[in-house]
Amino acid sequence: MSAPAPTAGADVCAAIVTYHPQIDLLREVVAAVRPQVGRVLIFDNASPGADVAAFFDELRAQGAQVLRSERNVGLGSAINAAARLAREAGFAQILLMDQDSLVGADMVAVLQRWLRELRAQGPVAAVGPQFRDQRTGAVAPFVRIAFPMNRKLFGGPGQAVDCDFLITSGTLLPLDALDAVGGMDEGLFIDNVDIEWSSRAKYRGYKLYGICDAHMQHRIGDLVPITRLLPTYKHVVHSPTRLYYMMRNRVLLYRRAEVPGRWAAQDLPRLVLKFVGTAVFLAPRLGYLRAMLSGLRDGIAGRMGPMPQR
Repeated sequence: MSAPAPTAGADVCAAIVTYHPQIDLLREVVAAVRPQVGRVLIFDNASPGADVAAFFDELRAQGAQVLRSERNVGLGSAINAAARLAREAGFAQILLMDQDSLVGADMVAVLQRWLRELRAQGPVAAVGPQFRDQRTGAVAPFVRIAFPMNRKLFGGPGQAVDCDFLITSGTLLPLDALDAVGGMDEGLFIDNVDIEWSSRAKYRGYKLYGICDAHMQHRIGDLVPITRLLPTYKHVVHSPTRLYYMMRNRVLLYRRAEVPGRWAAQDLPRLVLKFVGTAVFLAPRLGYLRAMLSGLRDGIAGRMGPMPQR
């Protein structure tokens, strides 16, 4: 008698990085992904509060692994720590998750099936789902970097899109590919960690694929009115801290040999537009302006790690 086939997702560890999570939403995130994977691992970046601690105790009682850092070590370091734990526990693949991303039914099984088929054709670093914005319902495209504008590819049912980068959340990575490409750049701390790693993987001969039949709901930034005079027109905006990292890390990546020059060429105008648009239209203007200028200054100086307290 042949051995029974392994359960889909049994060799996958879902790693959810948290920072000041909304407990009700995180509960949904965990509930959606738990049946699809062999283990749920939470890496928390020093989130305070008795309610958060109580919820993590609840998750531990349900079989999840929870690691709480005494300080915020950033996204890259959290992912690398989660990958080490997954490897030590014998998992073959890691599913990277944000604290506000809801996986669709059978998303992990679909990603695994495509990953297996695509790796039979050549080296593949990762596969990722097509996500829909939780608030607007808009479907996000996969991207091929081009100049002067990126190519946005939506694909269709049954398709795998050869793309140049995948967002961190929802990405399924074989741990052997992660070992070959190298871990996430911890010095970037938060933003553009995914672009840097994707670029490094492509530079080393690996491919990345977006899987159109794998679905996820995700949220990027906050929607706020552009001005008080135009309250119905809203724009995705980030906190001053995130704007610091966005500005700094873009400048840092412009110098990396693994990052395509065409990415820097088409991103620089976007950096200028984001800087001007945020400084002119969004409040608190002074706070945003200071954060962005600080990020640009540190990027030019080559400084990495957490945002300095000035």
